[in-house]
Amino acid sequence: MNQLLIQYSYLQVLDFMTTIAFLLNGIREANPLVRAALEYAPHPLGGLLAIKVAAIGLGFYCWKRGREKLLSRINILFMLVVAWNLAALILASVSLRVA
Repeated sequence: MNQLLIQYSYLQVLDFMTTIAFLLNGIREANPLVRAALEYAPHPLGGLLAIKVAAIGLGFYCWKRGREKLLSRINILFMLVVAWNLAALILASVSLRVA
């Protein structure tokens, strides 16, 4: 299997986990699509899981269609998203300890 698809899938898992950490720490989801899925699903975890399954499906589609440049760019985007998520969690944790 292509390294780009493996990286993409791994980044989706990391985004899933950091989003759960956001929710557990009272941080609101910024992505309107994900926010709607969390709101309208019978259980927020199910909505988030559905979004991530769809995202992995789109990554697989890109890989099968030979859209490696697009998949590479999306990987960079999700690396930044995961880094942002982790920074926001750290800052939220620090502000809770100071207060």
